[in-house]
Amino acid sequence: MTVFDLRESPAPSDRRRLLHDLFDAAVAQSSAAICVPPALPPEPVGKTIVLGAGKAAASMARAVEDHWQGPLEGLVVTRYDHGVDCDRIEVVEAAHPVPDEAGRNAAQRLVDMADSLGPDDLALCLISGGGSSLLSLPAAAVSLDDKQQITKSLLRCSASIHEINVVRKHLSAIKGGRLAAACHPARVVTLVISDVPGDDPSIIASGPTVTDPSTAAQAREVLTRYGVEVPPAIVAHLQEAGRETPKPADPAFKSDEMHMVATAQGALEAAARVAERSGYKTLMLGERIEGEAREVAKAMAGIALQVRQWNQPLAPPCIVISGGETTVTVRGEGRGGRNAEFLLSLAIALDGAPNIWALACDTDGIDGVEDNAGAVITPDTLSRAADAGLDPWARLEDNDAYGFFVALDDLVMTGPTRTNVNDFRAIVIEPAE
Repeated sequence: MTVFDLRESPAPSDRRRLLHDLFDAAVAQSSAAICVPPALPPEPVGKTIVLGAGKAAASMARAVEDHWQGPLEGLVVTRYDHGVDCDRIEVVEAAHPVPDEAGRNAAQRLVDMADSLGPDDLALCLISGGGSSLLSLPAAAVSLDDKQQITKSLLRCSASIHEINVVRKHLSAIKGGRLAAACHPARVVTLVISDVPGDDPSIIASGPTVTDPSTAAQAREVLTRYGVEVPPAIVAHLQEAGRETPKPADPAFKSDEMHMVATAQGALEAAARVAERSGYKTLMLGERIEGEAREVAKAMAGIALQVRQWNQPLAPPCIVISGGETTVTVRGEGRGGRNAEFLLSLAIALDGAPNIWALACDTDGIDGVEDNAGAVITPDTLSRAADAGLDPWARLEDNDAYGFFVALDDLVMTGPTRTNVNDFRAIVIEPAE
């Protein structure tokens, strides 16, 4: 890990390296090998079955295997290319963010395993972001094709992850606490790696093992608000009495345990420690930043310019750190990703201001559906774009931030990290010369 001597002005490449070090620290803090073992429960009298879903599910399963002494079996489902070799726990890969048949089959098997548990048994549930798409077991009246089309529509219209998951839970036979309900009367212990602002366990992976405060009426309201075309069978399903998810007062969940083992806040704090060891003050904006990516970028640019020009709310050299999950309303035909779109809008708003560098990446290593984690911008991003014949405004309007940054060789490529605490953003600001 790089430590910078600020008695001399760092070279531009040092700022890039620092940004990568910050991101690496955030991801490392959230790795299953670090966060899962301390939270493992005592072994039960009966059998232990591991049930899991999410982008981190396979690495969490591996961490359990490495530290569990007794008999162990189970199944976890993760995104394609996010698998990890396990000896006792089966790992299945499926599609994200739009569900597929592999996810549906795996979800059905998880429910079947849960149904086999008795009162002396333990259901050790490993849940992380991405689990909503991977646990694609539709309710009886809902087809997988209908769920796929509704998910695509909500993703394209900038609905928040909370809104999407409210709909998903009420179209599912496994989400919104239904997996835990199938496990009872066994003891249910859930270990969670959070990818949502505020760390609400009922939102993470649509809360398959916790009670659900949302309602079918709220799911209908989300679909109406975004003008999503809904098949008649789903309309009828959401209006039918008795279709609700288990609610917080449900006594069956009283003895269940839930442990939040990794969060975005923990990742941001790990990055801040690296920044401070390198001689930079940090301005922590928190892990709850949401909104349209290009609009959030304009606000972040305003903060960076205020810091650089007026030394407020702190003086450079400093680093502005934030997390959360922005959204993108897709209107163009380009290749995007919310972190790349955030950075393209940020570069435009900064307009070549000197001494400001930034990185934005998804901690799972995949920015949206692309093969990059995110990208980096530098003070000369716009001038290099002009030399390359790139029009940043046109690229932004076409949602083609990926194409913009790949042409500048500024994408961050990590491959799947096998964890997920959502987006990480850092803006390095040096004093004005």
